[in-house]
Amino acid sequence: MADLRIEGEREPLLGDTPGSREWDILETDEHYKSRWRSIRILYLTMFLSSVGFSIVILSIWPYLQKIDQTADTRFLGWVIASYSLGQMVASPIFGLWSNYRPRKEPLVVSIFISVAANCLYAYVHIPASHNKYYMLVARGLLGIGAASTDEIEVPQGNIDQVAVVAINVLFFVALFIFAVFETIIAPLTMDMYAWTQEQAVLYNGIILAALGVEAVVIFVGVKLLSKKIGERAILLGGLIVVWVGFFILLPWGNQFPKIQWEDLHNNSIPNTTFGEIIIGLWKSPMEDDNERPTGCSIEQAWCLYTPVIHLAQFLTSVVLIGVGYPVCNLMSYTLYSKVLGPKPQGVYMGWLTASGSGARILGPMFISQVYAHWGPRWAFSLMCGIVVLTITLLGVVYRRLIALSVRYGRIQE
Repeated sequence: MADLRIEGEREPLLGDTPGSREWDILETDEHYKSRWRSIRILYLTMFLSSVGFSIVILSIWPYLQKIDQTADTRFLGWVIASYSLGQMVASPIFGLWSNYRPRKEPLVVSIFISVAANCLYAYVHIPASHNKYYMLVARGLLGIGAASTDEIEVPQGNIDQVAVVAINVLFFVALFIFAVFETIIAPLTMDMYAWTQEQAVLYNGIILAALGVEAVVIFVGVKLLSKKIGERAILLGGLIVVWVGFFILLPWGNQFPKIQWEDLHNNSIPNTTFGEIIIGLWKSPMEDDNERPTGCSIEQAWCLYTPVIHLAQFLTSVVLIGVGYPVCNLMSYTLYSKVLGPKPQGVYMGWLTASGSGARILGPMFISQVYAHWGPRWAFSLMCGIVVLTITLLGVVYRRLIALSVRYGRIQE
């Protein structure tokens, strides 16, 4: 009996692959209800996970500055990328594990790792030195805990591999855009508008919350619009909107940001005793925040000659990127599923997950390095160039991004 239960846990929920007990059998009402219970639990899990992720991602930069004054925006890129690196490395391991053992085993282990990583993240301010490296480790462990446990299935033939690779690249760019945006939003607003750490967390939190509402509206609208003009045209439109958003972010004019001259006197960290650490735990966060200098750090040479990005520019760009990103993300998934067809898609979906994780690794590293060395003008100009190349790729493969059933003439497009 135990062997049958373990075997059942290893099978896909729909049982629609050769060798499963439900092969060639219609789905029963009981199986249908069970499947939808599982889907709703996954919805709730993803919702709670996304809420936690959004809360943490907004506070990483202020938190990193508070616990270790030696950390700069370049190290911020590594901290954010470590999450996706851990996820990318651990996903195939957990996937293979779930193939040979009950699914609950890797799930329990991943939850345990996530809890331990969050505890470490909460207390990285306590050590007297090297705090930024403890945060790096904590974020990496969080990525391991968030690793997917999807099963790997045997891939099917007759699939247009060029279309598969192209959509993986398109999905990579979509996640790259989001990774760049979520990494740069806090340091950009603190540099351009002299926001304090508390203000950056609060205002950017409000902005991201508004983008979440905007994304819900976009998803509903895209569903209706795709029936009229098709997914490919919507994907193209989403990329164009993203390009316009980054173009608007380019700094122009003769007004320059406030310079954080005080940084010249705050480059060293005094030795801290254990007693001072305990006292620091009770010190008011508001008091610390008010004492910190604000503005564009003089250590970033571009602050002296790069015009400020006006708040109206920033908010307009945010709205446009908030429209374009969910469109590109959703249409990439939709086209990918149609290109693969109704057969098991485990291996191919694994490739898509890997490309997304790679984007979330390279995106923070790219934008943090370029932003720290050359500033927003170079950073957003390069992003515009990347989006143009992606639009060109979409134009080249546009006719190949069709459903498998359309390709082999079973239905008309």
